[in-house]
Amino acid sequence: MGGLSIRGLTRSFPGQGAAGPTLALQPTDLDVAPGEFVSILGPSGCGKSTLLRIVAGLDRGTAGTVRLAGRQVTGPGPERGMVFQSYTLFPWLTVEQNILFGLRERKVPAEEARAIATKYIARTGLKGFENHWPRQLSGGMQQRTALARALANDPAILLLDEPFGALDHQTRELMQELLLEVWGADTPETRKTVLFVTHDIDEAIFLANRVLVMSARPGRVKAEVEVPLPYPRDWTVKTTVVFAELKARLMAEIREEVRKAALA
Repeated sequence: MGGLSIRGLTRSFPGQGAAGPTLALQPTDLDVAPGEFVSILGPSGCGKSTLLRIVAGLDRGTAGTVRLAGRQVTGPGPERGMVFQSYTLFPWLTVEQNILFGLRERKVPAEEARAIATKYIARTGLKGFENHWPRQLSGGMQQRTALARALANDPAILLLDEPFGALDHQTRELMQELLLEVWGADTPETRKTVLFVTHDIDEAIFLANRVLVMSARPGRVKAEVEVPLPYPRDWTVKTTVVFAELKARLMAEIREEVRKAALA
């Protein structure tokens, strides 16, 4: 089970000269239930990506603890799947080989690994592109491959750092729907826990059970907004009164923090 518990997490970076260290993340507490989909919003530089990288084990907090399924996070691990904004595929591997990479590193038997890869190739709409190289794919197809690669390792939690930020608007919306389709295909008992960082308010609402708003640097969770829209969701929920009300509330929260950051 992929329940996440963060207690007293801070992160400061060494400064130069008289400036001293820079506090990026104030003491932060956060709980994410197994199978929950949580989006994180906030102004640039508020510590969203720093928080995600610490959960991924790619960075370390200055103080505090991060626990996943009761175990303290001290470094990267296969129980955490990460997808970045940049296309982080291995250019010398085909789509299928990229998806198989983590499974082979874990020495999953070849037949089992291929069956897993085939499953996620189908789920992410990559059938027919198995032997393509990353350079032959559009941005959306590359991110489908990155998502399939992360899911193939069966992580307890999926960490997504603005994965659709570099895509055009239409492709981005299709990828949002694809992500919900893949996430929702599992039963409530086996569904992945997801922590999703974005600057896009519509995206945050459309995807998540709950949206967190972070303050201007030094970041902290200043607001939590539940999203009472039932799953499965499609684009039509963005036209509803409930969606508009949630968006207005979150825009007000974000606007206040952007102003603070601009005046700092």
